[in-house]
Amino acid sequence: MHPVRFTTQTSSNGVLERDFLVGDVPGVLWSPVSGRDHAPLVLMGHGGGLHKKSPALTARAHDAVSTWGFTVAAIDAPGHGDRPRTAEDEQARVDFRQAQAAGDTERFRSVSVRYVTSLVERAVPEWQAVLDALQKLPEIGTETPIGYGGGISLGTAVGVPLTAIEPRITAAVFGGGFFVYEALIDAARRITVPIQFLLPWDDEHVDRQSALALFDAFASEEKTLHANPGDHRTIRWIGVDNEFLARHLGQASTSPA
Repeated sequence: MHPVRFTTQTSSNGVLERDFLVGDVPGVLWSPVSGRDHAPLVLMGHGGGLHKKSPALTARAHDAVSTWGFTVAAIDAPGHGDRPRTAEDEQARVDFRQAQAAGDTERFRSVSVRYVTSLVERAVPEWQAVLDALQKLPEIGTETPIGYGGGISLGTAVGVPLTAIEPRITAAVFGGGFFVYEALIDAARRITVPIQFLLPWDDEHVDRQSALALFDAFASEEKTLHANPGDHRTIRWIGVDNEFLARHLGQASTSPA
C-alpha cells in the first residue's frame, strides 16, 4: 500500500491545505489549522472536466472545515486535473465534441455512459487506496467518522458505487447532472446510509426522471431530495440541510472561522 506523501502546504483563514500523492494519485487535504485529531473526514468528488481544487469544491471544503471542524479530502479523477490523459480519455473528449456539434443527443448519452463507466472502474479503487492511506495518518486514524460530501455529476457517478461497497462511509451527499445507467441504479439499491440528494431541475442534458429514478433506488431509510431551478452548470445549494453531515458524523467545531 502506498503511503500519503505530502508535497506542499499552505494556510489561509484558519484552513490548512496540504497537497499529497498516494502512489500516482494526486489529492488535497483541508483541515483546521488548530483542529483536533480524529475529526470527521469528508471525501469530496469533483465534476466532469474539473479537478480537485475547482472553485466550487474548494469553497465547500473551506466551509466544512471552518464551520464544522471537518477534515476534507479530494483527489483528481483519472484523466482530470494533474492526471495524464490516456488515449481513451482523449478519444472521449473528441467524441463528446463531435456529438455536441452534431446535436446528436443519443450519441452524447452513449459516449457519456461509456466513459463514465470506465472512469468509475478506475476511480473507485483509487479512492479506497487513498482512504486506506489517510487512515494511517495519526491525525485521522481508523476510528474517524467518514462521509461523502458531494459532489455533482462525475462526483456522484463515482460516489454512488464507492459508497455502495465502502462500509467506512456512513452518510453521503449526492447530486444529479449526469446520465443514469443500470449499474448505477444497482449500486444505489445497495446503499442504506443516510443520503441527501441535490437535483438541478432544468438540466439541459439529463432527463430529470432518470435522476428521480436514481433517488428512488437508494435503499436508505433516511434520504431527502432537494430540487432547485438550475441548468447543468448552475446547480444551486439553496435550501439544503447544511447540518446533514455534522448530524450524522458528529462535529469538531461549530464556531465559524
